[in-house]
Amino acid sequence: MNPNADPTVDPGRRRFVRVTALFFAAAMTDALALCAPALAHRHPRIARHASGAEEEGPSQEALTAPYATACVMEPVTEAIIFDKDMHKPWPTASLAKMMLTLIVAEQLHDGRLKLSDKITTSRKAEEMGGSQVYLKEGETFSLDDMMKAIMVHSANDASVAVAEYVAGSTEAFVVMMNQQALKLGLKDTHYYSVHGLPPAPGQGTDVSSAYDLAMIAREMVKYREVLRWASIDTAPFRNGTFTLRNTNHLVRTFPGCDGLKTGFYYAAGFNVVATARRSGFRLIAVVLGSPRKNQNFSQAAALMSEGFAQYEMRPVAKKGAPIAQSLPVRDGAVSSMKPVWAADASILVRRDEPRSSFSFKYELPGAVTAPVKAGQPVGTGEIVVAGKVPQTVPLLAPADIARGSWWQRLTGKI
Repeated sequence: MNPNADPTVDPGRRRFVRVTALFFAAAMTDALALCAPALAHRHPRIARHASGAEEEGPSQEALTAPYATACVMEPVTEAIIFDKDMHKPWPTASLAKMMLTLIVAEQLHDGRLKLSDKITTSRKAEEMGGSQVYLKEGETFSLDDMMKAIMVHSANDASVAVAEYVAGSTEAFVVMMNQQALKLGLKDTHYYSVHGLPPAPGQGTDVSSAYDLAMIAREMVKYREVLRWASIDTAPFRNGTFTLRNTNHLVRTFPGCDGLKTGFYYAAGFNVVATARRSGFRLIAVVLGSPRKNQNFSQAAALMSEGFAQYEMRPVAKKGAPIAQSLPVRDGAVSSMKPVWAADASILVRRDEPRSSFSFKYELPGAVTAPVKAGQPVGTGEIVVAGKVPQTVPLLAPADIARGSWWQRLTGKI
């Protein structure tokens, strides 16, 4: 029986029931609000795009799968040893900071930037939300400290400050990011921000793919400074009053891991681009869209462990060794020479393969003209595997070759 509808029930009791019901409803609302973050990983959500259109959230399959898309790459040969929808566009979240870091690393290498450069915080940088190191307008830190904050702590405020220093504005830096993506031939990548936060109204979503992120990582690991920042576990900031702690748990838990970057917001899921070096070679694992925290790390660790267990780099050419083909020399003291490899070359093969299936292809001119200097580039050697060229190595002159005597040149014996 409903006491509020019964005229024989005491009015005081009716008031008590109404108050109790209102209290219970409020309590349930608060409880649901507290549970919302946890429920977000279990139930689909409606995402609204800048265009105003609504898109249904992840499917039940996506919510139970360990990731939405992934790949594993060996960076020297670009060999892909694992692929799960690796060209599927996916929100980058803070993985967008990888492109920022690559641009900074290139400019450090070229001398356009120095680690000691002083970066002053703007009002825009101070007002950034999300992960941050709580920069204040006018506060100044070295570029090195700012990059540690970005790569270790994924600081959005530091990302804005560095972008403004390098390009004058975040908008101009985003143009640089997209130009770099085009330069690298990335077809699944486009940026709208320097930090990868969820898009503001009217702003597009930063997107990339597992393959494109692996290619960006491939470029990043060429730079010593990037791996120095990315491999830091903890570091002091602001004279030790703030501690940076690496968001990439694998630098603490996976032997050989020295990077690289994490990213998360709800629509993107939990993402990681991880890299490790073991047994003389490196792997890059990209795991995107894991529905649960730490699942991205466990999956990346499993993929890399499997890769290191099943594959090896097998040498096919040694630095300084001559190639099988001779190159004619005009007007020289000798009539020909055999170019040598400028660097070691290897191919990635399964450990259980009894022999490697590959061939060499040499790109050489018809002849070179004396004098020739030792170490002078004279062509390239390509290692061909299954019709593809995963590695190209310069070929060099093995020694000095002087001009021949006038009689040799006249008689054409050389």
